[in-house]
Amino acid sequence: MPNVLLVSTYELGHSPTVVATTAGALRARGHGVRVLDLALDDWDADADAWADRVAISVPMHTAARLAHELAPRITSPVACFGLYAGMCGDLGAALTGRDPVADVVGWIEGGAAELAPSVPARDLLPDPTRYAHLLRDGRRYPVAATEASIGCAHRCRHCPVPVVYDGRIRITDVDTVLADVESQVARGARHVTFGDPDFFNGVHHAQRVVTALHGEFPDITFDCTVKVEHVLRHAGVWPAMAAAGCLFVVSAFESVDDATLAILDKGHTARDGTRAVVALRAAGIEPRPTWLPFTPWSTVDSIRGILEFVATRDLIGNVDPVQYSIRLLVPEGSLLLGHLPDLGPWDAARLTYEWTSPLDALQSQFAALVEARAEEPVGDVFNALRALVDLAPVETRHVVEAPRLSESWFCCAEPTTAQLRAI
Repeated sequence: MPNVLLVSTYELGHSPTVVATTAGALRARGHGVRVLDLALDDWDADADAWADRVAISVPMHTAARLAHELAPRITSPVACFGLYAGMCGDLGAALTGRDPVADVVGWIEGGAAELAPSVPARDLLPDPTRYAHLLRDGRRYPVAATEASIGCAHRCRHCPVPVVYDGRIRITDVDTVLADVESQVARGARHVTFGDPDFFNGVHHAQRVVTALHGEFPDITFDCTVKVEHVLRHAGVWPAMAAAGCLFVVSAFESVDDATLAILDKGHTARDGTRAVVALRAAGIEPRPTWLPFTPWSTVDSIRGILEFVATRDLIGNVDPVQYSIRLLVPEGSLLLGHLPDLGPWDAARLTYEWTSPLDALQSQFAALVEARAEEPVGDVFNALRALVDLAPVETRHVVEAPRLSESWFCCAEPTTAQLRAI
């Protein structure tokens, strides 16, 4: 049986679920398996020499960019798997199917195979104490990462998920999710983050998972990601979610400009964003909006609009400052192709189609500021950003940071200088 080295370059500070699941499946089939998470540990040349094959997980833009930096150092045959695999064909085999675990097993074994549900092999990865922590009330708690489903039922045009999954999802059975959490709780985790693109894609399944989780671990809290439209459509579910330990919900608000939201096919309006904030807080859950401020349609006024939305709705402590600097990425096959003005050529180094805007200099200023001041109070950074667009400062002495994870970078952000240097 071939020896396989599975590599994660970056997964939002979380223990990488698909990598761990692939490791579990390969080990169950008799393969020698090692896992290396380069977000935490240095490249291991000895592990490369041991391996007959190396598979690199590329579930997001940052991970794919880092994979391109890493690949020249690998001596074994390479494959990339995950959402961005199609953009990594120059590194080796590009495993572009909708089941990344089956893709890797098939590549290793030379053909399709029937796979039984596999519990992620978290024992091959570092302890939860080394990954992102929950920050809550001045304390830090280790976090377990898991997924109740893969894929997404929606087709937001700017998102890389529908390029691969085309509106499809596949759920992970409740027992497997629970076993995954149990293995991480045994190693110190005290909070669970669900990595599903939208936890409410299968809302009834999500409820079953949460009920089982709370029944088994009543003191464990959790967070999840849910679209604005699902926050509102399933408003009646949130009190039960809060009672079961839901602390916060990440939701892609993206913009306060309704024309931009329509182009992105988000399925909500700016007013819906306000309604989602109210609905979650009514249940005792904090919203954590994510944003896409810099697009070909952005103006200085639209950037100001986001900053004002956050200030007037008491969300300064709920938004990671990096969110204000995000610039639209257009991957291969993007559903936005045909909707963008003056789209430039494919940039193979940056893994995006090029586009330019009069706000490019401002976006660079925002990005440099949030990276340089990452350790400063969120209110101070917020007012510094406001100053860049000629907005008056707001009172931030009483800003309280809502519960959040300690890793604030984002899947659709460019890699930081520090991340590139580490690889």
